[in-house]
Amino acid sequence: MGRTVSAVVTCGRKRLGALGPFTVDSAWWAEVGQVVAVLRRELGVPVLVLRLLHVDGGEGGRDGHVTYHVEAERPTRRLEPYPGDLLSPHRFRSPWATAEGLRELLSWARTELAARGRPVTGAVEQHRTWNLAGLFRLPTGEGPVWLKSTPHFATDEPAVIAAFARHDPTLVPTVLAAGDHRMLLEHLPGEDCWHATEESVASAVHRFVAVQATLAGARLPLPDRRRAADQVRALLDGPVDGDLTADERARARLLTDRWAELDDCGLPDTVVHGDFHPGNWRATPGGPPVVLDFADAHLGNPVLDGLRAGDYLAAPTRPAAARAWVDAWTEHRPGARPRRALRVAEPLAHLGYAVRYQEFLDGIEPSERVYHRGDPTSVIRAALRVAAAPSAWVG
Repeated sequence: MGRTVSAVVTCGRKRLGALGPFTVDSAWWAEVGQVVAVLRRELGVPVLVLRLLHVDGGEGGRDGHVTYHVEAERPTRRLEPYPGDLLSPHRFRSPWATAEGLRELLSWARTELAARGRPVTGAVEQHRTWNLAGLFRLPTGEGPVWLKSTPHFATDEPAVIAAFARHDPTLVPTVLAAGDHRMLLEHLPGEDCWHATEESVASAVHRFVAVQATLAGARLPLPDRRRAADQVRALLDGPVDGDLTADERARARLLTDRWAELDDCGLPDTVVHGDFHPGNWRATPGGPPVVLDFADAHLGNPVLDGLRAGDYLAAPTRPAAARAWVDAWTEHRPGARPRRALRVAEPLAHLGYAVRYQEFLDGIEPSERVYHRGDPTSVIRAALRVAAAPSAWVG
């Protein structure tokens, strides 16, 4: 389908009006780099996207017609009138989704980089903005730096990265500066590993598991999901109660008994990445992957990462991910049963995602809920499907 875009433009408290629709190449709502480029060209002034206002059509975070609130650096020509409310605050609005918050965030980044002898040398490039992160590229004389800001319900990423870096600094990105739900990251050359080879998968999995085994029992300020069964039962009795049939709720509740079986597989509770798929790895050709995006990290059973490692791979490569994960944990916990853990936990992983998706919905403003609306229910149903018909690569 593709994505068409309209923008409602403000400058401070002044509403300038609406512009669009126009077409952009990327279908994903959160990717705003091309949106910014078109608007700068049309308006003749620097602009930044603040937040999504509404979507017509599309699903899964892509396609359809998307309307954004955009902030212009200075007044521009008069645009088409827009009658909607833009400036009323909301308690869950992301800091980077307001003009004041965005100015403060970019000022912090410039100050931190200047203090390290790496002043920003050009225009900030906005790449992604949505309820889970704001991502910006800042040029410096020593190469680009990435600024990432995350919401109040995200994990303290710099703390997790530091914990992994103490054991394997090649596994994680370099954090140049960190603040409250924000950090500056050294640029990583290469590409995201969506098409990872078996060798690349094995490298990422073995190195990551080695650190997880070392961190087992470590005290870190992370969300605790070691009682995941209780969290899923609370979800079934609460927010998704009206979205599932009585039979679906009953079958999902029965699945939570599997956590006791998982405990018997002998894997230690440790730091779990939470979204350990190859799109969150980055590598140069032939180089070892670096793992990114620890915003969902928590304390729990590492089998979630073993399953996620194969979720987004091409079907022929998925068994290699399972083998690598099983071999790695067999090496570090000889008495454990990681292969059985994968089979037991496949539906449990989906139930865990349902809890996390509900946390997203509970922590963001209404206009952004379109990104995740229905996700808790859909992944609970996915759990029921794989419980009835396990994936071949997991076995």
